[in-house]
Amino acid sequence: MLVALALLLTTTAATFAANALMGTWKLNEGKSKFAPGATKNTMVTYAPAKSDMVKCTVDGVDKDGKPIHWTWVGRFDGKPYQIKGSPSFDTLIYKPVNDRTNETTATKAGKLVMRGTMTVAKDGKSRVVKLTGTDANGQKFTDMTYYDKQP
Repeated sequence: MLVALALLLTTTAATFAANALMGTWKLNEGKSKFAPGATKNTMVTYAPAKSDMVKCTVDGVDKDGKPIHWTWVGRFDGKPYQIKGSPSFDTLIYKPVNDRTNETTATKAGKLVMRGTMTVAKDGKSRVVKLTGTDANGQKFTDMTYYDKQP
């Protein structure tokens, strides 16, 4: 039984270690380019959750400067998992492309609203998020945001 538990923990640790997104990321607003009226995710954290899952916690501000907070618990497996607290979308998909890049897709009521890539720098100290989509008013947008890894 202990051997099985050790193997499970090793596999779980390897799964999380293999995805460079894990950790806390702070928005580098000076480098980022936002669409007009865009929400700014100022702090994003990816942490292990139960059952070999990942919890993503996002804090930031909306277009009016009001605080936002949403969470996602799922796997980096290309399948949709629900989001709690986001008015913009209700499911989010993460799909690894390679050891530093993940594709993401967001939907609202079954309709695609956003697609993008998240790429962590080779040194693991920063990442860039490129997103395209359609906002609640039907306007197309493109954002390119930069984040610095927090210790």
